[in-house]
Amino acid sequence: MAHSSPLVEVVAAVIIRSDDHFLLTSRPEGKPYAGYWEFPGGKMEAGESALQALDRELQEELGIQIKQAYPWMKRIFTYAHATVRLHFYRVVDWSGEPFGRENQLLSWQTVDNLSVTPLLPANFPVLHALALPSIYAITNTSELGEEAMLRKLEQALQQGLKFLQIREKTLAGDRLRWLASEIIQRAHAFEAKVVINSDILLSRELGADGVHLTSAQLMSLTSRPDVNCCGASCHNAEELYQAERLGMDFVVLGPVLPTVSHPGLTALGWQKFSALIRDCSLPVYALGGLVQTDLAFALQQGSHGIAMLRDVWTDK
Repeated sequence: MAHSSPLVEVVAAVIIRSDDHFLLTSRPEGKPYAGYWEFPGGKMEAGESALQALDRELQEELGIQIKQAYPWMKRIFTYAHATVRLHFYRVVDWSGEPFGRENQLLSWQTVDNLSVTPLLPANFPVLHALALPSIYAITNTSELGEEAMLRKLEQALQQGLKFLQIREKTLAGDRLRWLASEIIQRAHAFEAKVVINSDILLSRELGADGVHLTSAQLMSLTSRPDVNCCGASCHNAEELYQAERLGMDFVVLGPVLPTVSHPGLTALGWQKFSALIRDCSLPVYALGGLVQTDLAFALQQGSHGIAMLRDVWTDK
């Protein structure tokens, strides 16, 4: 996409406490959009990496120093005064207590109860991404059986699972409809979100939260389906570009490692996975051969989280 003015490189920190509250700050008087709320950060200086710039900005603005931060999404946004490329980081550990060193206001917020306004326009997509959990489970009834699948689902929900995909290629018709209905009912009782693989009509019929498109569906579309939550499977840069163009809510990218279910597919490996998503504007889940202990490393590579077909259902 061409831009009429040079891109201004900007870093932004999504500072997240252990209770899932995140920090927003108001823009000081004298700056464009004064009084608007935003994720703290600022312009990168010559010779700085994004992380170095973020650490400097947080010390200058909030008096804190980063101890642990994960690269996240990049988004380009055009304001009246400039076109900026925002490098978002999730900051999960820091030293010091944030305070407004520039006399700006601070407020700890949650996605479900945002109480400050107005919000800087470029940050709205970030709020939608923040609502997505880091663990994305995929059902596996073909290996577990229906009774065991439902039992393991109950266990996972009790342990905090909040996001899952119903993907049952060996089921169809009334059997799939019954199982999907059971899964949705049980998940919603725990306020967990459920999307259904590929079947938009079934998703609407059963009251699921959305749909997860196959890569073939993704590449065949010219517009985003009219559903609340829409994800897609990607395997390469072309599919990631299409997902961004259509405005998907999230994608999964893989396989990162060799998998039992797709032994013939060549794994991307972490280096290629990280390179593919480096400039992505969407939350990306790593998929393929992963277990829950891979989450921290996946976050370091820039992923939003990990998607799992097997390990998420193993007894812990």
